[in-house]
Amino acid sequence: MLQAREGQRVPNATFPIREGNEWKQVSTDDVFKNKTVVVFSLPGAFTPTCSSTHLPRYNELAPAFFANGVDSIVCLSVNDTFVMNEWAKDQEASNISLLPDGNGDFTEGMGMLVDKRNLGFGKRSWRYSMLVRDGVIEKMFIEPEKDGDPFEVSDADTMLNYLAPTAAKPDQVVVFSKVGCPFCVEAKTILKDKGYNFVDIPLDNKVRGRVIGAVSGAGTAPQVFINGALIGGLDKLKTHFAIAA
Repeated sequence: MLQAREGQRVPNATFPIREGNEWKQVSTDDVFKNKTVVVFSLPGAFTPTCSSTHLPRYNELAPAFFANGVDSIVCLSVNDTFVMNEWAKDQEASNISLLPDGNGDFTEGMGMLVDKRNLGFGKRSWRYSMLVRDGVIEKMFIEPEKDGDPFEVSDADTMLNYLAPTAAKPDQVVVFSKVGCPFCVEAKTILKDKGYNFVDIPLDNKVRGRVIGAVSGAGTAPQVFINGALIGGLDKLKTHFAIAA
Protein backbone atom coordinates (compact mmCIF):
# COMPACT_ATOMS: atom_id res chain seq x y z
CA MET A 1 0.00 0.00 0.00
CA LEU A 2 1.30 3.44 -0.92
CA GLN A 3 1.76 5.64 2.12
CA ALA A 4 2.07 9.38 2.64
CA ARG A 5 5.38 10.47 4.15
CA GLU A 6 4.33 13.79 5.58
CA GLY A 7 6.75 15.03 8.23
CA GLN A 8 9.60 12.95 6.81
CA ARG A 9 12.62 14.08 4.85
CA VAL A 10 12.82 13.32 1.15
CA PRO A 11 15.18 10.43 0.32
CA ASN A 12 18.76 11.14 -0.65
CA ALA A 13 19.37 10.58 -4.34
CA THR A 14 21.50 11.80 -7.20
CA PHE A 15 19.96 12.67 -10.56
CA PRO A 16 22.25 12.43 -13.61
CA ILE A 17 21.09 15.07 -16.08
CA ARG A 18 22.36 16.20 -19.45
CA GLU A 19 22.77 19.94 -20.03
CA GLY A 20 24.00 20.80 -23.50
CA ASN A 21 26.78 18.30 -24.19
CA GLU A 22 27.78 17.74 -20.60
CA TRP A 23 26.66 15.50 -17.76
CA LYS A 24 25.74 17.04 -14.43
CA GLN A 25 25.01 15.33 -11.13
CA VAL A 26 22.12 16.98 -9.26
CA SER A 27 21.68 16.03 -5.62
CA THR A 28 18.60 16.02 -3.43
CA ASP A 29 20.11 18.99 -1.57
CA ASP A 30 20.47 20.89 -4.85
CA VAL A 31 16.75 20.51 -5.42
CA PHE A 32 15.33 20.95 -1.91
CA LYS A 33 17.75 22.51 0.58
CA ASN A 34 16.54 25.88 1.94
CA LYS A 35 13.75 25.93 -0.65
CA THR A 36 9.99 25.49 -0.81
CA VAL A 37 9.37 23.08 -3.66
CA VAL A 38 6.24 21.64 -5.24
CA VAL A 39 6.88 18.22 -6.79
CA PHE A 40 4.54 16.28 -9.02
CA SER A 41 5.54 12.83 -10.14
CA LEU A 42 4.02 10.92 -13.01
CA PRO A 43 4.34 7.60 -14.86
CA GLY A 44 6.08 8.78 -17.99
CA ALA A 45 7.04 11.56 -20.35
CA PHE A 46 4.96 11.86 -23.54
CA THR A 47 2.12 9.80 -22.05
CA PRO A 48 -1.43 11.17 -22.60
CA THR A 49 -2.56 12.49 -19.20
CA CYS A 50 0.91 13.69 -18.31
CA SER A 51 1.24 15.67 -21.55
CA SER A 52 -2.31 16.94 -21.97
CA THR A 53 -3.14 17.97 -18.42
CA HIS A 54 -0.77 17.25 -15.56
CA LEU A 55 2.33 19.14 -16.73
CA PRO A 56 0.63 21.99 -18.66
CA ARG A 57 -1.62 22.99 -15.76
CA TYR A 58 1.29 23.20 -13.31
CA ASN A 59 3.12 25.34 -15.83
CA GLU A 60 0.05 27.54 -16.25
CA LEU A 61 -0.47 28.03 -12.52
CA ALA A 62 3.24 28.50 -11.78
CA PRO A 63 2.96 32.32 -11.31
CA ALA A 64 0.37 31.76 -8.58
CA PHE A 65 2.63 29.22 -6.85
CA PHE A 66 5.62 31.56 -7.06
CA ALA A 67 3.56 34.45 -5.69
CA ASN A 68 2.73 32.32 -2.65
CA GLY A 69 6.22 31.35 -1.55
CA VAL A 70 7.13 28.43 -3.81
CA ASP A 71 10.69 28.62 -5.11
CA SER A 72 10.45 25.94 -7.78
CA ILE A 73 8.10 23.39 -9.31
CA VAL A 74 9.60 20.01 -10.18
CA CYS A 75 8.16 17.38 -12.47
CA LEU A 76 9.72 14.01 -11.69
CA SER A 77 9.49 10.83 -13.71
CA VAL A 78 11.35 7.54 -14.00
CA ASN A 79 12.72 8.45 -17.41
CA ASP A 80 16.24 9.19 -18.57
CA THR A 81 17.46 12.74 -19.03
CA PHE A 82 17.35 12.63 -22.84
CA VAL A 83 13.66 11.72 -22.82
CA MET A 84 12.87 14.41 -20.25
CA ASN A 85 14.83 17.03 -22.19
CA GLU A 86 12.91 16.27 -25.39
CA TRP A 87 9.61 16.26 -23.53
CA ALA A 88 10.40 19.70 -22.12
CA LYS A 89 10.88 21.00 -25.68
CA ASP A 90 7.56 19.47 -26.72
CA GLN A 91 5.55 20.86 -23.79
CA GLU A 92 4.49 24.15 -22.24
CA ALA A 93 7.10 23.76 -19.51
CA SER A 94 9.01 27.03 -19.23
CA ASN A 95 8.12 27.37 -15.52
CA ILE A 96 8.86 23.76 -14.59
CA SER A 97 12.09 21.87 -13.80
CA LEU A 98 11.87 18.40 -15.33
CA LEU A 99 13.89 16.01 -13.19
CA PRO A 100 14.84 12.56 -14.56
CA ASP A 101 14.86 9.80 -11.95
CA GLY A 102 16.15 7.36 -14.53
CA ASN A 103 17.28 4.69 -12.06
CA GLY A 104 14.18 5.11 -9.91
CA ASP A 105 16.27 5.67 -6.76
CA PHE A 106 14.33 8.68 -5.50
CA THR A 107 10.98 7.16 -6.40
CA GLU A 108 11.86 3.90 -4.67
CA GLY A 109 12.94 5.85 -1.59
CA MET A 110 9.56 7.58 -1.61
CA GLY A 111 7.83 4.19 -1.70
CA MET A 112 6.21 5.18 -4.99
CA LEU A 113 7.97 2.81 -7.41
CA VAL A 114 5.35 0.54 -9.00
CA ASP A 115 5.36 -2.24 -11.56
CA LYS A 116 3.89 -1.26 -14.93
CA ARG A 117 5.27 -4.16 -16.95
CA ASN A 118 1.78 -4.88 -18.24
CA LEU A 119 2.17 -1.67 -20.29
CA GLY A 120 5.77 -2.35 -21.25
CA PHE A 121 6.96 0.43 -18.93
CA GLY A 122 8.83 -1.65 -16.35
CA LYS A 123 9.20 0.11 -13.01
CA ARG A 124 7.68 3.60 -12.94
CA SER A 125 6.45 6.20 -10.47
CA TRP A 126 2.93 6.20 -9.13
CA ARG A 127 1.26 9.54 -9.75
CA TYR A 128 1.45 11.90 -6.76
CA SER A 129 2.32 15.45 -5.74
CA MET A 130 3.91 16.92 -2.64
CA LEU A 131 4.88 20.18 -0.99
CA VAL A 132 8.42 20.09 0.42
CA ARG A 133 9.93 22.73 2.70
CA ASP A 134 13.70 22.56 3.19
CA GLY A 135 13.70 18.86 2.39
CA VAL A 136 10.80 17.95 4.70
CA ILE A 137 7.54 16.75 3.18
CA GLU A 138 4.66 18.88 4.44
CA LYS A 139 1.81 17.51 2.32
CA MET A 140 1.27 14.70 -0.17
CA PHE A 141 -1.56 14.01 -2.58
CA ILE A 142 -1.36 10.39 -3.73
CA GLU A 143 -3.64 9.05 -6.43
CA PRO A 144 -5.95 6.23 -5.30
CA GLU A 145 -4.70 2.71 -5.86
CA LYS A 146 -6.99 1.42 -8.55
CA ASP A 147 -6.75 0.13 -12.10
CA GLY A 148 -5.57 2.38 -14.88
CA ASP A 149 -3.90 5.71 -14.35
CA PRO A 150 -6.05 7.64 -11.87
CA PHE A 151 -5.67 11.40 -11.95
CA GLU A 152 -7.86 12.87 -9.22
CA VAL A 153 -5.80 14.60 -6.52
CA SER A 154 -2.23 15.26 -7.72
CA ASP A 155 -3.28 18.06 -10.07
CA ALA A 156 -2.04 21.65 -9.86
CA ASP A 157 -5.36 23.11 -8.73
CA THR A 158 -5.58 20.76 -5.75
CA MET A 159 -2.05 21.63 -4.65
CA LEU A 160 -2.61 25.37 -5.08
CA ASN A 161 -5.87 25.19 -3.14
CA TYR A 162 -3.97 23.55 -0.28
CA LEU A 163 -1.11 26.02 -0.37
CA ALA A 164 -3.11 29.21 -0.90
CA PRO A 165 -6.90 28.72 -1.09
CA THR A 166 -7.54 32.35 -2.07
CA ALA A 167 -4.76 32.61 -4.66
CA ALA A 168 -5.71 34.32 -7.88
CA LYS A 169 -5.32 31.99 -10.84
CA PRO A 170 -4.18 33.37 -14.20
CA ASP A 171 -6.88 33.87 -16.79
CA GLN A 172 -6.95 31.61 -19.84
CA VAL A 173 -7.01 33.77 -22.96
CA VAL A 174 -7.06 32.74 -26.62
CA VAL A 175 -7.01 35.00 -29.68
CA PHE A 176 -8.07 33.67 -33.06
CA SER A 177 -6.30 35.99 -35.48
CA LYS A 178 -5.36 36.56 -39.11
CA VAL A 179 -1.83 37.17 -40.32
CA GLY A 180 -1.35 40.80 -41.31
CA CYS A 181 -4.61 41.93 -39.69
CA PRO A 182 -4.17 45.38 -38.03
CA PHE A 183 -7.25 44.83 -35.83
CA CYS A 184 -5.68 41.61 -34.55
CA VAL A 185 -2.43 43.40 -33.79
CA GLU A 186 -4.29 46.07 -31.82
CA ALA A 187 -6.29 43.48 -29.89
CA LYS A 188 -3.14 41.59 -28.92
CA THR A 189 -1.47 44.84 -27.88
CA ILE A 190 -4.39 45.61 -25.58
CA LEU A 191 -4.15 42.18 -24.00
CA LYS A 192 -0.39 42.53 -23.49
CA ASP A 193 -0.87 45.96 -21.91
CA LYS A 194 -3.44 44.44 -19.55
CA GLY A 195 -0.93 41.78 -18.51
CA TYR A 196 -2.56 38.77 -20.16
CA ASN A 197 -0.40 35.84 -21.23
CA PHE A 198 -2.58 34.79 -24.15
CA VAL A 199 -2.40 32.07 -26.78
CA ASP A 200 -2.48 33.40 -30.34
CA ILE A 201 -3.96 31.09 -32.98
CA PRO A 202 -3.30 32.59 -36.42
CA LEU A 203 -5.53 31.13 -39.14
CA ASP A 204 -4.97 31.17 -42.88
CA ASN A 205 -7.57 32.02 -45.51
CA LYS A 206 -8.42 28.38 -46.18
CA VAL A 207 -9.90 27.71 -42.76
CA ARG A 208 -10.24 31.07 -41.03
CA GLY A 209 -13.90 31.73 -41.73
CA ARG A 210 -15.03 28.22 -40.89
CA VAL A 211 -13.01 27.97 -37.68
CA ILE A 212 -13.92 31.41 -36.37
CA GLY A 213 -17.54 30.91 -37.35
CA ALA A 214 -17.70 27.53 -35.62
CA VAL A 215 -16.24 28.72 -32.32
CA SER A 216 -17.63 32.26 -32.12
CA GLY A 217 -20.53 32.57 -34.54
CA ALA A 218 -18.72 35.50 -36.18
CA GLY A 219 -16.84 35.61 -39.44
CA THR A 220 -14.12 38.17 -38.79
CA ALA A 221 -10.81 38.27 -36.94
CA PRO A 222 -9.84 38.72 -34.22
CA GLN A 223 -12.06 36.77 -31.87
CA VAL A 224 -11.01 36.78 -28.22
CA PHE A 225 -11.97 34.27 -25.54
CA ILE A 226 -11.27 34.76 -21.82
CA ASN A 227 -11.81 31.83 -19.44
CA GLY A 228 -14.06 30.10 -21.93
CA ALA A 229 -16.28 33.12 -22.56
CA LEU A 230 -16.41 34.81 -25.95
CA ILE A 231 -15.48 38.47 -25.70
CA GLY A 232 -15.55 39.04 -29.46
CA GLY A 233 -13.66 41.25 -31.89
CA LEU A 234 -11.62 44.40 -31.35
CA ASP A 235 -14.58 46.67 -30.58
CA LYS A 236 -16.04 44.18 -28.11
CA LEU A 237 -12.64 43.83 -26.48
CA LYS A 238 -12.39 47.59 -26.03
CA THR A 239 -15.86 47.64 -24.52
CA HIS A 240 -14.90 44.80 -22.17
CA PHE A 241 -11.98 46.85 -20.86
CA ALA A 242 -13.85 50.19 -21.06
CA ILE A 243 -11.44 51.54 -23.65
CA ALA A 244 -12.73 54.38 -25.80
CA ALA A 245 -13.11 53.35 -29.42
